[in-house]
Amino acid sequence: MSSAAPRIAIEAVTSIEDVGSRIEDVFARVGGDLGRAHTIFERLNADIDRLGHELSGTSIDGASQACGHIAERLRDLAEVLPAETALLTTLGTSATQASMFLKDILKHIDMITIIARASRIEAASLDGDREDFLNFTKEASDLAKTVQLSIVGCAKEQQQLTEAIGEALKGQSSFERHYRPQLLAASAELTAACREIKDRQSQSAQLAELARTSTADIGTAVGAAIVALQAGDSSRQRLEHICHALHSMEGGIAPIMGADPAATAASASFVCSLQAAQLNDANAGFAVDVATIVRSLSVLAADSAAMVEQGRSLCGVQDKEMMSFLTAMKHRLGTALSLIAACNRAKMAVDESIAVLETMLAKFRSAISSLGHTITDITLIGMNAGLKASHLGVRGRAFVVIANELKATADRISAGEALLGPAVDGIERTAVQLKNLRKDEQALQVAELEVSIVQALGNIEAGNGRLSGLMDNLTGESARFETLVVSAKAAMAELGVKFSTLAQVASRLEEPPPKPDALSSDQARAVDGLFDELFVRYTMVKERDVHRRFAGRYPFLSTKNQVAPAQADITEDIFF
Repeated sequence: MSSAAPRIAIEAVTSIEDVGSRIEDVFARVGGDLGRAHTIFERLNADIDRLGHELSGTSIDGASQACGHIAERLRDLAEVLPAETALLTTLGTSATQASMFLKDILKHIDMITIIARASRIEAASLDGDREDFLNFTKEASDLAKTVQLSIVGCAKEQQQLTEAIGEALKGQSSFERHYRPQLLAASAELTAACREIKDRQSQSAQLAELARTSTADIGTAVGAAIVALQAGDSSRQRLEHICHALHSMEGGIAPIMGADPAATAASASFVCSLQAAQLNDANAGFAVDVATIVRSLSVLAADSAAMVEQGRSLCGVQDKEMMSFLTAMKHRLGTALSLIAACNRAKMAVDESIAVLETMLAKFRSAISSLGHTITDITLIGMNAGLKASHLGVRGRAFVVIANELKATADRISAGEALLGPAVDGIERTAVQLKNLRKDEQALQVAELEVSIVQALGNIEAGNGRLSGLMDNLTGESARFETLVVSAKAAMAELGVKFSTLAQVASRLEEPPPKPDALSSDQARAVDGLFDELFVRYTMVKERDVHRRFAGRYPFLSTKNQVAPAQADITEDIFF
């Protein structure tokens, strides 16, 4: 045995025991961090699962329905504007035509009054039949005045209607020009919001699936880390066995063989070389274990980052300056409310026109009916006057002319009435269409919509608050998780560097053993006995494999197939 062997063995034991204690400390700390990280990740999964339910729950679903409902109504409002404008235009045209017909009728009625005055003058020059013709003149004049009052009243109301329709059409055209694009844009935005909500609901389902998948991945990663930690603890046990073997050497370190010093010295070189082989194998295995643990931690970190990133994207908070999805939807619904209110105000002029129109149509119908009766009466009066005048011969010739003129005027009034009737019918039909259109729009009034909008906004507001709390929790837990993972990876990296120094210790322990023929039979038996003693203490297959490979190089070493009971000091409760 070399004189330097005791010193080398002592230094090796010191270095190995230092690394072993570091393994125990670091693995206990990493195991604790891993357990806490696993607990945090379970909470992250629970939080994101709640987030997924929130995004696909009743609040968002109610908002989605409200968006779709209001978008449809805004679109209906926009689509009905051209129809209203067209009906008002038609109504204005019909009203203008009716005014023209009324003016013509009034002109002809005035002509009847003029004819009645001429008839009175002619009647005054007659002898005998003067009273009959004066009565005829008075009756025609009275009928003309009565119908004139009715028609004049209609003409005034017609003028009011024309003005009201003109104002309504002006306002309607202006509103359609300015607000129809806004209505269509708001409808498109809300429709897009509906699609976005559906996309988010689909993403929330994906998120739930991701949570389940990640939970399985986390379980696998944690299991791999636990196995690696257990393997790392077995490396610590191997270091203990190596230290025990080095302690067994002579030269200031307690002997355990009870052999003579020469045998112990012969055994020392074999023990040092064997422990160098064990140390190199333990070093290689530990590097693999550390890499496995680091990979497991990296999987945990990657899954956590993916989960949190998915949660952030669902809430629309990837950028602090970006308006959140729910706030944007709230703004869209508020815009819809304002537009609907503006529509309601703009349509008041149309409602006023319809009210005036309904009153006017009733009077028009009455006036037209009276006009028809009056025309019939005037025609009969003219015919009777003409017959009587024809019996007077030359004296009644003027009255015949007057009677014919009266009948011709009555015919012209009748023709005017024939034109006025269809015009009024057209006004009435247009008014009915406009009124029915307004009836259809009753479902678009703000009073009914406001309830659903306020409810949707309330649901969104409440949901937004809960989502904000969840995201704060996700952010905080993610930061703590990242800290734990970084700490654990740093500790493992440091330990890996520390363990790698044992390669130098192994190189110092490597001392070529004496050749077998240089050993006496007693020395060979002493070395064989010591190796059997060391083999019995092994608790791991790798230790026995290294031992067998080393012993196989020397025929006098007959390793026994004895295996010590596995130590039950590897438990998972130190990690979790």
